[in-house]
Amino acid sequence: MSIGRLKEIREDKGLTQKDIAKLLKTTQQQYSKYEIGIQMIPVERLIILADYYNTSVDYLLGRTDNRTPYPESILKTKSKILVQQ
Repeated sequence: MSIGRLKEIREDKGLTQKDIAKLLKTTQQQYSKYEIGIQMIPVERLIILADYYNTSVDYLLGRTDNRTPYPESILKTKSKILVQQ
């Protein structure tokens, strides 16, 4: 994961670690470990954050610098490809 990406987007929204920890139903200490890269954030929590920030999981992971979430049609196409494999 891109170290700093979670912190960057959180601070851009004017939120604290405690705010996000509450959203994820975890502690501030646990969320801090995700943010600084001591512990990997579970996929289900990444999805919650991507939805909350209106971005993609790829952005949060540092796989793209585009904050815009993927259009729904792209997501459906990717899901169909994965199911067919």
